[in-house]
Amino acid sequence: MSLILHFILLTFLQVFLVAPQQTNGSIPVGVSLNATDNVAAWLSPSGDFAFGFKKIEGKDDFMLSIWYDKIRDKTIVWYPQDIPVVPRGSKVELTSGRGLILSDPQGRELWCSQSIANVSYGVMNDTGNFVIVDRNSSNVWESFNHPADTMLPTQILGRGGVINSKLSQTNFSKGRFQLQLLEDGNLVFKSRNIDFDFTYNTYFESLTNDRINSSNSGNQLIFDAMGYLYILKRNGQMSDLSIRNTALSPREFYYKATLDFDGSFTLCSHPKNPTENTSWEEIWVEPKKSLCSLLGSQYDSRACGFNNVCNLDTDRTHCKCPQGFSLLDPNDPNGDCKPDFTLSCEASESNEDDIDFIALTNVNWPMSDYMQIRSVSEQDCKNGCKKDCFCVVAMYNNNTCWKMRLPLVNGRRGRMQISKALVKYRKGELPPNIPNIPNKLLREKNDHKTLITVILTLLGSSVFVNAALIGVICFGFYVSYRNKSKNHYPSSKVVNTNMTHFTYQELVKATEVFSEELGRGSFGIVYKGVIGKNVVAVKKLDRVIDDGEKEFEAEVNAIARTHHKNLVQLLGYCDEGEQRLLVYEYVSNGTLAHFLFGDGRPSWKQRIDIALGIAKGLSYLHEECITQVIHCDIKPQNILLDDHYNAKISDFGLAKLLKINESQTNTGIRGTKGYVAPEWFRNIPVTVKVDVYSFGVLLLEIISCRKTVKVIDQSGVEYGSILTDWAWECYQGRVLNAFVENDLEAVDDYKKLTTYVMVGLWCVQENPSMRPTMRQVIQMLEGVIEVSEPLCPFPFSVTSS
Repeated sequence: MSLILHFILLTFLQVFLVAPQQTNGSIPVGVSLNATDNVAAWLSPSGDFAFGFKKIEGKDDFMLSIWYDKIRDKTIVWYPQDIPVVPRGSKVELTSGRGLILSDPQGRELWCSQSIANVSYGVMNDTGNFVIVDRNSSNVWESFNHPADTMLPTQILGRGGVINSKLSQTNFSKGRFQLQLLEDGNLVFKSRNIDFDFTYNTYFESLTNDRINSSNSGNQLIFDAMGYLYILKRNGQMSDLSIRNTALSPREFYYKATLDFDGSFTLCSHPKNPTENTSWEEIWVEPKKSLCSLLGSQYDSRACGFNNVCNLDTDRTHCKCPQGFSLLDPNDPNGDCKPDFTLSCEASESNEDDIDFIALTNVNWPMSDYMQIRSVSEQDCKNGCKKDCFCVVAMYNNNTCWKMRLPLVNGRRGRMQISKALVKYRKGELPPNIPNIPNKLLREKNDHKTLITVILTLLGSSVFVNAALIGVICFGFYVSYRNKSKNHYPSSKVVNTNMTHFTYQELVKATEVFSEELGRGSFGIVYKGVIGKNVVAVKKLDRVIDDGEKEFEAEVNAIARTHHKNLVQLLGYCDEGEQRLLVYEYVSNGTLAHFLFGDGRPSWKQRIDIALGIAKGLSYLHEECITQVIHCDIKPQNILLDDHYNAKISDFGLAKLLKINESQTNTGIRGTKGYVAPEWFRNIPVTVKVDVYSFGVLLLEIISCRKTVKVIDQSGVEYGSILTDWAWECYQGRVLNAFVENDLEAVDDYKKLTTYVMVGLWCVQENPSMRPTMRQVIQMLEGVIEVSEPLCPFPFSVTSS
């Protein structure tokens, strides 16, 4: 009976104590949310606002955010700007000692509100403010104090406060514009450098900084409960920003003030009882006109990205790439534009007849010229630009010519722009909106139409003529087939893939006759090329008779069926006659070797992220492919880095494919000196553990930014100990600071530094069975499993300098 009463009492307490927490917006410590489909959110008491994960439309990613929950489009009003997007399976939890903690599916912390002691609970308020409360009932953290791009009624921005726009309508990363309430009380809007997070010139200011009487200066930017924006001065007076609209009641309307991605600070309203097509309505905006009109030496707004053009004839900032250019990011219309043509000094100097111009009217880049020439004709202006390999655009007006080079900045379009912009391009690389149909294809099309017309005409004549005509046509097809059979180059029988097949001539044209070399692989040279609008890397294989056919087979079949973000993507191939070529995605930041061993030392975070990316790519090859792949040549020269310095494994020319249910293979020695596992020299079967060994050497190189074997001069004379020996000595002597040459970032993260060195030493164990799998390597690097003390990596070897 006592147990029954106890159970009834617990049930009673849960109903009357826990239920109110679910209806009054209160969130107890320990509660968490996961980024999955249809996951519940933490609602405010009225249900107006929700806190949780919102799925990004068209992607499998999520945003931790606060949004208006009763509006059809679920307008987002807050998110952590440093980590706006997280993968599926991420989690946010309210903890007693750290507040809100956002972690990825592997449990790694991505963001936290701040270190807070004695958290009692959290509250999602009806104002849209998420508040964390401690045991003394004090608000110790508020989302209102850490705004994203939006302010809500009752929100206050103090001196030193900052609001950043998002990058585009769909990209919530920090964008090109920033609102600041300066310490002197002046509210300013500035354009912002995205890469280095500094601001340019001011394009709007409230002028509420009184240098003579500081008490008359601004103190707070206030968005009051009535939906009205003003600056409260230190003496208590108000300086109005927005208009006060008494016709709009806060009982009937929602409000928000957002620094939009185009640089406008906009106050909007939305009815609480909307009709089907209701949307946010603009009440007030600042600045009152397009940022384009603020361009100049004093107000350099940088309203649009490089090479882009801003429209002067619109009230809001509207950017559009000019003819001959296209958006670098299609989802960012105000962003950078890339040229749809390729120009080089060599080509422009030697083939001036191949150069032509696109004439753009009412377009100008007034701050981009590097040379001005007076008293010249338009043709002289063109000729001067043709001969100057740096000149990409010639601006001509009233007998004056201005030469411009890339990138073009602060472009503007409008009726007041009387200059003519002449964009230089190479013939054959026709700009957009001009049909790029080769003359040969046009002739063939016309020939086919003519042939069909003749055949239809003759078929109407007589039976005899028809019979004779059919005989001639059949003979013609026979001759044509014989000639094609004679001239057709045999294709390789070894490639078993549906990947795009290119002709040799297509790749000759794409690479401008293999003019720009990117690097050299194990069996060939890699050239830069352009196919359509895409930059590609074309690998031209050599040694076709001896090794190239096997190399070609290995590389195509190994990577054609793979798809992983840490592997270079193979786009197509060519096997025409003796020509064997592979077409890859172009990876812009070169090799890891150049990155590690160049002039500057990369950051510690970049290095550990790169190491983890390589490990994930290898784990995919070893365990997740239909056909298990041993790469056999893991080294810095075969790791490429993309725009964001994500690692991509390349060069599968020495790869070995294992058959189903096969775990080892016998093959000749493969790889590069310094990275080759010992079992290659012992004439025994090799496994995926040879890649683990190579990765271990590479990991130690990434940690230390040292080459596995040092050289002292250009002749390649080696000295000193091998890197694996040095790593073991430093680990044994507990002097890892010497191993990283006192890299302060690495030493400050000493626990992770020790972990990474220990993992590297386990990977280079002389006995293959002692090495971990790449899956275990990932778990150790991520801290999922503990790393035990490594053994001496080379107990059986005699080490010499």
